[in-house]
Amino acid sequence: MLPSADSSPAHDPYAALRVPDFRRLVSARTLLTVATRIQGLVVSWQIFKLTNNPLALGLIGLSEAIPSIVVSLYAGYVADSMRRKNIVVVALAVLVLCAAALAGFASPYGIHWLAKDSLYTLPLYGVIFVSGLARGFMGPALFSFMPQLLPDRALLPNAITWNSTTYQGSAVLGPAIGGYLIAAVGVTNSYVVSTVLLALALFQFVRIANRPLPPMEGERLNLKDSVLSGLRFIFGNQLVLAALSLDMFAVLFGGAVALLPVFASDILNVGAKGFGQLEAAPAIGSVLMAVALTYFPLKRRAGRKLLWAVAGFGLATIGFALSKNFYLSLFLLFLTGVFDSVSVIVRSTLIHIYTPEYMKGRVSAVNNIFIGSSNEIGAFESGTAAKLLGTVRSVVFGGLMTLLVVAITTWKADKLRKLESGTK
Repeated sequence: MLPSADSSPAHDPYAALRVPDFRRLVSARTLLTVATRIQGLVVSWQIFKLTNNPLALGLIGLSEAIPSIVVSLYAGYVADSMRRKNIVVVALAVLVLCAAALAGFASPYGIHWLAKDSLYTLPLYGVIFVSGLARGFMGPALFSFMPQLLPDRALLPNAITWNSTTYQGSAVLGPAIGGYLIAAVGVTNSYVVSTVLLALALFQFVRIANRPLPPMEGERLNLKDSVLSGLRFIFGNQLVLAALSLDMFAVLFGGAVALLPVFASDILNVGAKGFGQLEAAPAIGSVLMAVALTYFPLKRRAGRKLLWAVAGFGLATIGFALSKNFYLSLFLLFLTGVFDSVSVIVRSTLIHIYTPEYMKGRVSAVNNIFIGSSNEIGAFESGTAAKLLGTVRSVVFGGLMTLLVVAITTWKADKLRKLESGTK
C-alpha cells in the first residue's frame, strides 16, 4: 500500500524519527494517548461501578462524540486558516483542565454529595463533553500539522507508519497502567496521573517550532464553501471514500471495547487488572502489526488485503463475544488490533497522499466525523444494543454487521478492490 522503495526511504525505517520536531511530536502524542487512555478507562470503570448499567458506558462515548461531530467541519476550516500548532496547544490546555476537573470531582472534597442519586454522573459527562470539543478542534490541526514537520515529502509514508506505531504502543501502555492504577491507588489518584501526563504532553508540544500555513491554491473560499470543500473532496474520491466508510462501519459496529468493563466484571470475572489487560490487547496487536509494516510495507494488492483485514476484525469480534476463557478473549482482542492496524495505515496513507496540503485540515475534519467520532458513537451503539439484546448478543451482532459492510464494499468499490499501492 505504501510507496515503493523508489519513492520513499525504505532502506532507512527510522528516517522520519531522525527529524527532531517529528520526534517531539511523537513524544507529545505518546504522552497524550497514554493519558487519555488512562482517563477513558478510569471514567468507564467509575461510571459502571456507580450505575451498574451498560447503557451508561455507551453514554460516555455519545457525550464525547456529539461535540466533536458538531465542531469538526468548522475545526477543519480553522486548521486551514490558522497556524496549526497554536490550535493544538490551546486544545491540549483544555484537556489538562478537564483531567484536573475529573480528579477534583473524584476527590474527597468533590461532588460526592450528589452520590445519593444519578445526578452524580452528570458532572462527569459534562467534563467529557468539553473534552470532546477540544479533541474536535485538535484532531484536524494535529493531522495536518504533522506533514509540515518533514523536510522531504518522501518521508511521509515512513512518518505515517511510525505515527501509527507509537500511537498504538502508547495505547497499550495506557489501559495497562490505568488498570493497575485503579487497583493500586484508586480512581482519584489515577486521574491525577492522567493530568500530569497531559501537562507533560503540552510542554513537549510547545517545544516544536511553529510553521506557517501551506500556500493556498486558487482563490480563497468563503466559510461555507471552504467547510463544504472537504466533503466534496472525500465524496469525489472513491478510494478515499471507500476506505473511510469501511473503517467507519467496522468501528461503529465492532465496538466490543466499549463493553469491556461488563466482560471483565460479569462475564470473565477478572476485575480491574484483567480489564486493563483486555483494554491493552487490541493495541498490542496493532503496534506489532504497525512495526511489521514499517519494515515490510504493503506494496501489492493493498485494497484486497484491507478488505480481508476488516473481515478478520469482524470474525475476531464475534469470537471474542462467544469466548468464556480469559486468555482466548485476550488473543481474539489481540487479533482485532492486528487487523485494525492494516486499516488505519492504509486509510491514513491514502488521505495524506491524495489530499493537497492546504486543505488537509478540512479533509481531516471529515475523516474525524467518519472515524474518530465513530468510536464514540460505536460505544453508544454497543451500550444500547447490550441493553436491548444482552452483552454477548450485541457484540456478535456488531461482528456480523462488520462482515456485511465488507461484502457491500467489495461489491461496490471496485477501485479499492483493485488498489495495488498507495502511490498515485
